[in-house]
Amino acid sequence: MGEIYKVAGPVVVATDMEPQMYDVVSVGDEGLMGEVIQIEGEKCYIQVYEDTTGVKPGEPVENTEQPLSVELGPGLLGSIYDGLQRPLVELQELSGDFIERGEDAPGINPEAEYDFSPRVEVGDEVKPGDVVGTVEVTYGKHKVMVPPNFEGGEVTDFSSGEHTVKETVVELDNGEEIAMRQEWPIRDARPVGKDLKPEVPLVTGQRVLDGLFPLAKGGTAAVPGGFGTGKTVTQQSLAKFSDADIIVYIGCGERGNEMTEVLEEFPELEDPQTGDKIINRTVLIANTSNMPVAAREASIYTGVTIAEYFRDMGLDVALMADSTSRWAEAMREVSARLEEMPGERGYPAYLSSRLAEFYERAGRVTPLGPENPGSVSIVGAVSPPGGDFSEPVTQNTLRVVKNFWALDTGLAEKRHFPSISWDDSYSGYGAKLSDHFEGEVNSDWQDNIQRMRDILQKDGELQETVQLVGKDALPDRERLTLEIGTLIKQFYLQQNAFHPVDQYSSPEKTYHILELILHWADQAYDALEDGAVVEDIISIDSKNRISEMKTSEEFLDVKKDLKNQMKEEFEEVSK
Repeated sequence: MGEIYKVAGPVVVATDMEPQMYDVVSVGDEGLMGEVIQIEGEKCYIQVYEDTTGVKPGEPVENTEQPLSVELGPGLLGSIYDGLQRPLVELQELSGDFIERGEDAPGINPEAEYDFSPRVEVGDEVKPGDVVGTVEVTYGKHKVMVPPNFEGGEVTDFSSGEHTVKETVVELDNGEEIAMRQEWPIRDARPVGKDLKPEVPLVTGQRVLDGLFPLAKGGTAAVPGGFGTGKTVTQQSLAKFSDADIIVYIGCGERGNEMTEVLEEFPELEDPQTGDKIINRTVLIANTSNMPVAAREASIYTGVTIAEYFRDMGLDVALMADSTSRWAEAMREVSARLEEMPGERGYPAYLSSRLAEFYERAGRVTPLGPENPGSVSIVGAVSPPGGDFSEPVTQNTLRVVKNFWALDTGLAEKRHFPSISWDDSYSGYGAKLSDHFEGEVNSDWQDNIQRMRDILQKDGELQETVQLVGKDALPDRERLTLEIGTLIKQFYLQQNAFHPVDQYSSPEKTYHILELILHWADQAYDALEDGAVVEDIISIDSKNRISEMKTSEEFLDVKKDLKNQMKEEFEEVSK
C-alpha cells in the first residue's frame, strides 16, 4: 500500500510502493483504476483511467500486482464495452447515462449459464490452445480452449451441461482447472502455432478496394483523410460487409454522435452472410472523445486482444480502429504529463514503435489448437490535422502497413464516395491476391484491372491538358479516353454506402461492371476507327445505362440486355 505524492491530470505519482511496470493499481479513496507506466526510484507514475478531479496527495494507492487484462469467453459477441472492457449497458443500469467514478462491472456476465459440450474424454492429453468443448452462442459454436499460459496435461475429469463461465468444466492431472472464461494481459500478443502468408483476400464489398487495392486476411491497412472525407463511413462499410467471421469495432476518441450511429445501426442491420443481425458477430468498443483520455490509449489494446482470442479459434477477424490519431493524441498528453522529451509535433519518441507493435499483431496464422487457420486484419483510420499526410502519425503508420487507402478531400467535395484516391493509394497484396481472384472469379480479372489503371492514368494526364486548352481541342481518340475514364469513375469507383443494393458489390458483380465498361470502350474505339463521329459515340443511350448494373440485384440480366443494345447502337453510329 502506497500513497499519492502528486496529481497531474490523468497522471498520479505515488510513493512507498514496489510495483512492476504495467501493474494495475487502485488509486485514491474512490478506488479509481490506474496502471503503472513509469518507475523512478521510490516514485511510480500511474496513468489513471478515470477523471482525477478531487483526488489529492496523501490518499492511498493499492497495487493489485496484476497487469491490465481482459476477460475472454462466451458472452463477448454482441457486447458494447468502453476502453477497459467495462460493459456500457450494465454500467448505464448501475449509474445512469453518465458513468460514475469508480464504477465497474465484469466484462463477461459471471451469472450467465452456457450449455457446455465436451470434446475430450478422461485420459486425453491436451496442450495449450486445444479445444476441450463448445457452447452454443448467437453466432455458431464458441470453442472453449486450454489457455495459452497453461502447461496442459491429462484430462482427469470433465463436466457437461449448464455452467457459468467461472465454473470448472475440465480438470487436468497437474491440478489445472479449465473454465469457459480466461484472462489475458492486453499488452501481450497471444502465442500462435505458425505464421502463414497473406494469400486469401478479405472481400470488402467495395469495388475500389477489391479491384484496385485489395486487402488480404491478416493484412494491415491505413485509411487517412481530413475531416469530412468519409473515414468513418468507409470503416463502417467494411465492418458491415467484409467476409470476416467476427468484427471488432473500436471507436477510439471519436465523436459521440458517430458512435451513436454505430450503436443504433448494428443491432438492426441484417447480416448479409447469415441473415441474422450483424451485432451477433460483433464486439463494439466505444471510447468516445469525452471519456477519460488515458482509457483511450488502452482501448486499442483491448480490441486487438479480443480479436486475437477469436483468431485462436480458427476464425477470421476484422478489426476497425477509428481512429489511431486520437490514440496517438492520448499518448502525447500522457507523455507530456510525464515530462518526457517530446518528438516531432510533441508526440512521444516511441510513437513509431507503439504503432508498429499494434499493427504487427495482425496476421494470418495456424493457431495453437484448432486446425483451421485464423486471422486478424487491422484497418486503422488516421485523422491528420488539416488533411496533412506528412504529419507523424500518418507517416509512421505508412512504415508498418501494407495497404494505404488515401481519402481525397477534392473527391469528397465533388461528392465522389468512397473518396479513395486512385492516384495516391496502393496495396502491397495486389500481386499475391490476383491469382485468387483469377481462379475464383474470372481469368481476365487482373488484365481488366490493369487496363483500368492505364485508362485512369491517361485520364489524369489528359485532365491537366483540358484545363489549359479545353476538351474540344483534344484529338477524337483522347476525347473518347476521357469519356471512358468518366465511366470508370462514376459507375465503378463511386459506390453509394446508403443504397440497399449498391452498398455491397460482390467480386463477381465488381468484375462484370468493369468488364461491361471495357466492352463499351472497345466498341467505341472500333467505331471511331470505322469513321464514326465522336459526339455520336458519346451520346449513345447504353453508355449511361451502365449505372443500372450497380443498383440491380439481377446485374447479369442487365449486362446481357445492355450488350445487345450496345451492339445495335454502335452499328448505327458506324454507318
